Amino acid sequence: MKLEALKFDFKQLTENPEVLEIRLYGEVKPEGYDYWNGKKIDSKTSQDYFAELLDKYRDVKEIKMYINSCGGSVVEGYGIYANLKRHQANKTCYIDGFANSIASIIALACDKIVMYKNSMMGIHNAMDYCFGNSTEHRKCADDLDKLMQGNRQIYLSRSGGKITEEKLTELLDAETMLTADECMQYGFCDEIDGEKSADPEQLAQAVEIYNSNIRQSLAATAALRKAVLQLTADPSKPQEQENKAIEALKQRFKNFL
Repeated sequence: MKLEALKFDFKQLTENPEVLEIRLYGEVKPEGYDYWNGKKIDSKTSQDYFAELLDKYRDVKEIKMYINSCGGSVVEGYGIYANLKRHQANKTCYIDGFANSIASIIALACDKIVMYKNSMMGIHNAMDYCFGNSTEHRKCADDLDKLMQGNRQIYLSRSGGKITEEKLTELLDAETMLTADECMQYGFCDEIDGEKSADPEQLAQAVEIYNSNIRQSLAATAALRKAVLQLTADPSKPQEQENKAIEALKQRFKNFL
């Protein structure tokens, strides 16, 4: 099966139209805007894209969610979680490799979570980039602390009392990769399919996508930083160009997890 990177794949089963299969194989990314070229950047893993597709299947009785993702935008992921959570269908999530970062939150929206013996779930505290003075940096830190208060409640609610907030906080602070057995222990999965294993090729592809996105982000960050420094250092440059560079830098790190 081909890995569909950076895309939600919805498929209603022909033999049983009451069943909907959804695959998330890639990074959860928001809609964006290219300030350099003046055009919108579409995302097929955004909350808007997910909600629009899910609305077409309001009457299905069962949803099978397949995840192999290293995470992405926390804001987009929360929107996807909420849309999936309130759908009336019975929802089963299969971790086809990784459910890391915000992808783990999306998985927790399902009524049942099935992992394979080599599946993994990665959890950590939310991250963000701040561009500004010391007051803005302090506010960013405070906002992240508030964000994590709600984030922890999602894990705690799903665990059914199998993990304390103190232990969960310890795992989040340590940026922990959880095995299927550990997820079962903490209440983050309900079944381990011991007869099957997650596809090694899919695991490798997910890691490569994740690493590629990191490399692209680092390259874009370096280019934007250089552009901002050049524009702010040269007063002859038009103010409009300087504003575009700053907005592009802010947009690049918006909703990062």
